[in-house]
Amino acid sequence: MRRTPVRAAAGTSRSSRSPRLRAVLAAVAVAAVAGSTLAAAPAPAAPAHSGLAADTTQFKGVNWADPRDNFADDLLQLSGLSTSDSYRQTYAKASRIIAAFRANLGANTVRLPINPYTVDGAYWKSYRGVIDAASDQGFKVIVSYWEGTGTRKDGYIDDEATYWPMWNTVVKAYKNDKRVYFEPMNEPHGYTDTEWADIAAKWLDTYKSVPRNRVFVSGAGYNDHVTSVCADPRLKGTYLSLHHYGFWKSYATYDQWVADLKVRIGDCANRTVADEFGAPMTDGLDYNVKTPDNNYINFIQAVTDTFRELKMGSVYWPGLRTDDIYSVQKLVGPVNRPWLETTNQSGADRLAWAWGRGRPVQG
Repeated sequence: MRRTPVRAAAGTSRSSRSPRLRAVLAAVAVAAVAGSTLAAAPAPAAPAHSGLAADTTQFKGVNWADPRDNFADDLLQLSGLSTSDSYRQTYAKASRIIAAFRANLGANTVRLPINPYTVDGAYWKSYRGVIDAASDQGFKVIVSYWEGTGTRKDGYIDDEATYWPMWNTVVKAYKNDKRVYFEPMNEPHGYTDTEWADIAAKWLDTYKSVPRNRVFVSGAGYNDHVTSVCADPRLKGTYLSLHHYGFWKSYATYDQWVADLKVRIGDCANRTVADEFGAPMTDGLDYNVKTPDNNYINFIQAVTDTFRELKMGSVYWPGLRTDDIYSVQKLVGPVNRPWLETTNQSGADRLAWAWGRGRPVQG
């Protein structure tokens, strides 16, 4: 998950961030420095009998987020929704927002957060309206576990005594819906690569009724490399999720961003979906024009070109999150009949290009 301040202006000093954020950036920097190690043992392509498609281009999507960045010690409330809404109200609002993602962006996938508070209580019945509305419109839905906030935001499962019952409930509800995909944890950075692979393998063993080609195993660390999970034979047949952000570097050229992304993927592009990546969308940057001195423009152009080149699916962060400068959509219209507008058409154009449509960047 992106950890920049949601109201910060472009160019805001990074020194103003919290100690927790500085720790995040330090960890990412270490991962970047260790890039050659990450790619040292690339895994072979998934075998034909794995159940996976030949590539991941079928995932063209966005994240729909709680204004709090999905880290919460209570009910998740996606932007535009209310925890006081009934199932019917939630379904109606979600249906419009999902339709707007398709109409405005051409998306066919949405990634949604879950946590035990949301799943294990009465609100779960209403929250299911979001998943159901998306699935009913033919969207692929990735449901991912987010840890809590404060001292709980440490990259570990908060409480296994509630984590597994949460997944029991979610899997029981959606194991037979072929459009719903399961991501055991978002950014498991508290664990070593081996520890995280052990947990992912335990999840697969626990939920054998879920086809492996409907599971997204997060890359290790902050989802910042997939090479280790890709190489683990216990996780074969699953998709892999990668996160990649422009704020991880103060500046890099287009070519440097391409190289940085590719080392995190190794030879695993055929299984990998970038289910978070993003850059500022509300400050007027033009992502359709080459601007070599701008880090974020270099980043977006490099990664969207690379996703297209490697035939990788991608899920932008965020499609919708209230007051987030990275959000490519914003809420408009009445509260009970929400719709969306695009905040940066050039950013939407780059998403279209990554997803196999549109035109390349102009000179």
